[in-house]
Amino acid sequence: MEYFFEAHKVLVEASSDLINRELSIEINWSDRLIGIKGFRGVGKTTFLLDYIRKNFGTSRDCLYVNLNDFYFAKRRIFSFADEFYKRGGKVLVLDQLQKYEDWSKDLKECYTQLPDLKIVFTCSPALQVLEGEGSLANMANVYHLEGLSFREFLNFKTGLHFEKYTLSDLLQSHLEIAPTISAKVRPLAYFSEYLKQGFYPYFMKNPEFYRESLLRHTNLALEVEVTYLNQLDLKYLSKLRKLLQVVGSQMPFSPNVSKISQEVELSRATILNYLHYLKNARLVSLFFDEMTNSQLQKPDQVLLQNTNLLHVVAPENVNDRNLRLTFFANQVGYSHSISTAEEVDFMVDGNLKFRIGGKHTQPIDNSSYAAVDMMELGAGNAIPLWLFGFLY
Repeated sequence: MEYFFEAHKVLVEASSDLINRELSIEINWSDRLIGIKGFRGVGKTTFLLDYIRKNFGTSRDCLYVNLNDFYFAKRRIFSFADEFYKRGGKVLVLDQLQKYEDWSKDLKECYTQLPDLKIVFTCSPALQVLEGEGSLANMANVYHLEGLSFREFLNFKTGLHFEKYTLSDLLQSHLEIAPTISAKVRPLAYFSEYLKQGFYPYFMKNPEFYRESLLRHTNLALEVEVTYLNQLDLKYLSKLRKLLQVVGSQMPFSPNVSKISQEVELSRATILNYLHYLKNARLVSLFFDEMTNSQLQKPDQVLLQNTNLLHVVAPENVNDRNLRLTFFANQVGYSHSISTAEEVDFMVDGNLKFRIGGKHTQPIDNSSYAAVDMMELGAGNAIPLWLFGFLY
């Protein structure tokens, strides 16, 4: 136990550049069991250490533990938590929960046997915490730490502090909002950089190795999150890699599952399952029309989950159309539902129609909207595309 207290102290006292992630404001930290999901390298560990640093410092009331430590190959989480609690501990922070095989059983035991102990854990986005066998649905409150919004990237790059807006704010008041931002910074001067290497915080320390870092994390996500957590044989890893490359090289597209199954050499049903695995791992985004049951039917449209992935997975398919669609879906999809619809590119929350395009793009009618690239200030229902990066 003392070894972990010492490690905790070193980590908390270590200085590092931080991006203030406002997810911390949305979390109810008084809950007894809190989960933070997120893609590899998105900043989950830094996020937790920042929370600890601000609220506990080096107090022994709180303890950070990385479950990747070999110590937990022989020590149960419950046994460790019980000892920590008996020593006066109040908040136990468990990083990389997916590394521990019996996580569900032990967390349930902690929840029922140690009612005064709060536990915060991080895990892969593919880990089924609230679904299926071993569900913690009635115990845990789970949040997702997404990659950086354009707003967060801009704040870090400029040292300014721009506030986030709701979608309703943008639709009703973008003519007032955009000028207040452009008066302080030229957002389009940073937009291309963000689309290429601004979604993940790797750029903070080694921007020249950004692509290599993302490539490594993407492959690890396929090897561990997708295969291991879904209990797939590693012999299918090459099929998953090929499927991801097909998505990147052909997006945006309505998948012909029969054709893809021939190309990847997997059954139609397996292709649909694998697409959902890739979605859960935060590698692709699947979109359906309003009438489709997404668990049973093929998606109407498939995109990579963010623009940075496009630059790594299929650089030959990087073009304005793909970047615009992916950016909009990624930023708006953070807290809104997105589906496909006739005549427009996306339907948001079931009733807001959007066309996505270049500077001459216009809404289809007075009740719809256009998200317009290369436009600093909007006009009417034509809203600058970059401004949708201020939603979180």
